[in-house]
Formats: sequence, structure tokens, C-alpha cells
Amino acid sequence: MAEATFHLPGFDLERFVQEVLAEDLGVGLPGGGRDVTSESVIPADARFAGVMDCREATTLAGLIVAAAFFRALDPACEIRLLSSDGERVAAGTPVMRLAGNARALLTAERSALNTVQHLSGIATMTAHYVAAMGGNAVLLDTRKTIPGLRFLEKYATRMGGAQNHRMGLWDAAMIKDNHVAVAGGVAEAVARARQAGVERIICEVDRIDQIEPALQAGATHLLLDNMTPALLKKAVGVIAGRVPAEASGGVTLETIGQIAAAGVDFVSVGRLTQSAPAADIGLDFQPI
Repeated sequence: MAEATFHLPGFDLERFVQEVLAEDLGVGLPGGGRDVTSESVIPADARFAGVMDCREATTLAGLIVAAAFFRALDPACEIRLLSSDGERVAAGTPVMRLAGNARALLTAERSALNTVQHLSGIATMTAHYVAAMGGNAVLLDTRKTIPGLRFLEKYATRMGGAQNHRMGLWDAAMIKDNHVAVAGGVAEAVARARQAGVERIICEVDRIDQIEPALQAGATHLLLDNMTPALLKKAVGVIAGRVPAEASGGVTLETIGQIAAAGVDFVSVGRLTQSAPAADIGLDFQPI
């Protein structure tokens, strides 16, 4: 399978790979800057060939990023991707074959695996949530991401079938309870954002009586926070399609089906990036 290019706006893959490897190698620390194990155990000219495979059913994300770690330390290594990001594969499926300098590939192994395991874990959990929604509404991620990994983690949710919510503090206003408390009310907070020239104004409401003031003040999207499915249906009726309605707060795999069926346009889930377990993906040596 031909290896695709990997480009995410705002994300520098080369810098990411170099910083992760430098962290693992202890660059700049006393005695750091080297892989003690590989240097002492593996001959400098030794070769390594291996296969990366999934030990459980997985939705893949981050294969190209993982490959970049190996290439950073051995530009001449041979890598063949056997699957693609976004693909759902069964347990036992090989997803990458590689061969090259043993020291280099073994030094890069952990960083590559950590990344693809984490991102595939997010994509896999996301796919489970999408399936549980039964075709109702659209799944959104949130800003509950590990600092420094937001672009990659939000990429992983897309591979699992979700759409991205706002990327950060810059691309939309999201007025939440603390903003409302300081501003003096929902209408006041939304009106100030409108007066400031903000185009996308997402306003969180947790009561039915907050909906109309938020809409009248100019909210362009309502986030219905911690409402039961019954209350969500009532809120959707009040909104009456004037702006998109998003359910959020305390959503689990067990409850998202009912929540999505309440008539909302979106359901946002923080645990996609906050709590997804790593996918079980390994790299095994194969004799050359």
C-alpha cells in the first residue's frame, strides 16, 4: 500500500517526532542523548525486520506518524503500510512491515507504538460511540485533550467517525456557566460576544428558560448541558430548528443512544480524548 502524506493544519510532524525522540533519549540531560540498551546489546550494523499488528479489533489512527519515527532514525529503512488510518481491522491483523538498521528501529519503537496505540485507542472508542448512536445526530469531540496532542487527538476522532468541535479558544466563542456567572446572565454574555463581532457563538444552557434569552441575544448554537433525554426533547422543541442543538455532559456509551435519539443535531463527548484506553498494537521481530 502506498504511503500517503500526512498534513494537519497547525501541526508540525517533523518537530513532533524530534521532540518525542529527544524526550525518550534524554537529550540535554547528564548522560543523555543515547539509547543505552540498543548501543550496548545490538551491533552497529545489525538489521531488524518486523511486523506491527493489532492484538484486538481496532480502528486505526496514526500509522503514518508511527512510520515517521522509524524514518527519523533510519531514513533508508523500508516501510510498507498494510492498512490505512480510519480502517477497522480484526484482531491479528498486520498493519505495517518494516526493515532497517536494528539500533535505529528499536530506539524508535516505543515512541512509534505509544503514538499509534494512543491515537488508535481514541479512534476505536469513537467508532464505538458512533455505532451506539444508531445513525442519530453527529458525534463531536471536545477540548478535553492532552496538552500538545490536540491536533493529533482530534485527527484520531475523525478517523473514528466523529466531527471536530471547535479546535481551540480562537475559532468560536463558547459561553459556559462561569462566563454566564461573571457576565450576569445568559443574555448578557451572548449579547457581549455579539457586540464584539464574534460570528460563531455557542452558548451552554442547563435550563429550558435560558433558551429563549440566549437565542434572542444572538447565539448561533446551543449546548444543552446535562439534560435527560426527556428534557432534551423538550429543549429541541423550544429551539424549533432555529440553531443547531448539541447535547453534552455525562454522556456514556450506555446512554448516548437515547440522547442522540432525542432530536439533537450533535452530541459531544469529552471522554473520547480524555479517557480512551490505548489500543493493543505491538511490533514483533521476524528473522531476516
